[in-house]
Amino acid sequence: MAALAGEYHSVVARAAAARADALGLPFLCSSAVLDALTEQPTEWVARLCPAQSHGWQIYADFLLGAGHSRIAVAAQPSVYWASGARILRDYLAPRGGTVIELDMGALAPAAVCDELVRHRATTFLLLTGHPEPAVSIVRAVRRDQRLAELMIGAPAGQPEFAEWAALLGGDGAAIPFLRYLPERLSPLGARVRTALHERLGEAPSFVAFEGYDTVTVLADVLRSHGADRAHIAESWPSVAVEGTRGQIQFSRAPGISVWQWAWAAVQVVDRDPAEPDRFRILHVG
Repeated sequence: MAALAGEYHSVVARAAAARADALGLPFLCSSAVLDALTEQPTEWVARLCPAQSHGWQIYADFLLGAGHSRIAVAAQPSVYWASGARILRDYLAPRGGTVIELDMGALAPAAVCDELVRHRATTFLLLTGHPEPAVSIVRAVRRDQRLAELMIGAPAGQPEFAEWAALLGGDGAAIPFLRYLPERLSPLGARVRTALHERLGEAPSFVAFEGYDTVTVLADVLRSHGADRAHIAESWPSVAVEGTRGQIQFSRAPGISVWQWAWAAVQVVDRDPAEPDRFRILHVG
């Protein structure tokens, strides 16, 4: 094996990155955003997607700009969800925001609604797995008339996926989330979008563009440097590849332990309640 490519789940990617570092195997990470992808700085791992702290601070700016300062989060036990809650709390607190954490290990969806009323939250963020318990929580909140004015958010991007819309329909709309796309794709990105749409039978998610860019970067590195692992790892700082979402280059970003593309474009979007298959751009970071 010359290199490893992937993948979309931060907790799994963290384990893979640690093993790749120990083995001296180049690993190009597509979609896993945890800042601490490895415990120590490594030369073997590079990443395309923005770090969680970068994207989630942009999401926090969106919340503040929309007038939300009392923010409840439904959090499941996980290093990823704990990291997200900490980023939001640390960023919002100095700016007048309050983050209230609800333990989804202890609360059923109906009890979550009671807690949201009790805490007078104006925004409720889903830091939970998809489809469950996220789908059940959304249904419960949407059906509770006491919470008619509450905004639901999902910074991790669960509403991006077609399954979300299929399961929730209109209830899954107007739930802002992060995605990593520019307002306008490059000519390459537009061609790839068309090709992926034809192959998938539906519009590609931002994760599809991350995957395509991963293959594009690795193909360029292998053509230029061959299949030697050490040569691949040494090439990360010299990468300059036109991807679907712009020019991809890796550098050492402050506080990030891997070679990082700083940064892919960040948007806050939601599904349009009038047309749930259409996305609305609400904020650009």
